[in-house]
Amino acid sequence: MDYEKLLKEVRDKKISVKKALEILKNLPFIDRKTFKIDTHRNLRKGVGEIVFGENKPIEELKKIIQEYQRIKEDCIITRLEKGKAEVLKKEFKEGIYYENARIFALLSKKRKKKKGEILIITAGTSDIPVAEEAKVTCEILGNKVVTIYDVGVAGIHRLLNYYNRLRKARVIIVVAGMEGALASIVGGLTDKPVIAVPTSVGYGANFFGLAPLLTMLNTCAPGVCVVNINNGFGAGYLAHLINNL
Repeated sequence: MDYEKLLKEVRDKKISVKKALEILKNLPFIDRKTFKIDTHRNLRKGVGEIVFGENKPIEELKKIIQEYQRIKEDCIITRLEKGKAEVLKKEFKEGIYYENARIFALLSKKRKKKKGEILIITAGTSDIPVAEEAKVTCEILGNKVVTIYDVGVAGIHRLLNYYNRLRKARVIIVVAGMEGALASIVGGLTDKPVIAVPTSVGYGANFFGLAPLLTMLNTCAPGVCVVNINNGFGAGYLAHLINNL
């Protein structure tokens, strides 16, 4: 809900006070038996509530989308498997499914692109799905995104070839599995904030992402923050907030 637009419409007598009150009754949340939609979040944070789709039954997802459509809010669902997305696409034809990112989105309007550039870097190609989740999140929220994939520390000269791109970015997301050293390298090369995303990519001692998580948390490069294992969405959202300052 665009509350500023609503208030202007009341001021300009395009809608009645009674109608505006009816719309505002959605505050602070929609209360349903199995889910509650925080309709006040867009006003508080500038971004509406985003739905975590993993393990949610398809019928519940349909009901959630219908509620978002009723209040004319964007609906973004993360971690949605392809089969469920195909079912939703048949019913909500305006929806877009980003398969690599596993994100399903129904957007009421395009967001104006922000000036700053978000750069997303991966250590390897196996880290790309997590990076794509971050990328699509950033783009849906109205950010310009540039990606550099497969420039890990096993061949660090590949990353150095893009040094000017690191300097140009306003915020950088680094996605890496194995030992997760790439975030420290990038953090030592740039004066921009770096968001590190550990992935569960790697052999046994990677411990499903715990090894790169600990490496990133223990980085000696200042200016690096760390999100949870495989949390591309969290990294993209944080990058958006930084770029929106």
